[in-house]
Amino acid sequence: MESLYLLIPLSVVLVFVIGIAFWWSVRSGQFDDMEGPAYRILMDDDRVRPAAPDTPTAKPDAASPQPRSDD
Repeated sequence: MESLYLLIPLSVVLVFVIGIAFWWSVRSGQFDDMEGPAYRILMDDDRVRPAAPDTPTAKPDAASPQPRSDD
């Protein structure tokens, strides 16, 4: 019986904390788009992004085989 004096107020406080956390998440927009992320993960993005103009292009290594020119 003595444990109920501790558990009942503790459960009431826990319900209020969960309610406040849920209210905060609804007000901050956490549940606005429930289907978008699920579809976004299934989309393939196979487009190749162009390199930035200031990015140097890759140069072949000295160890890689060079094409031979037979004159």
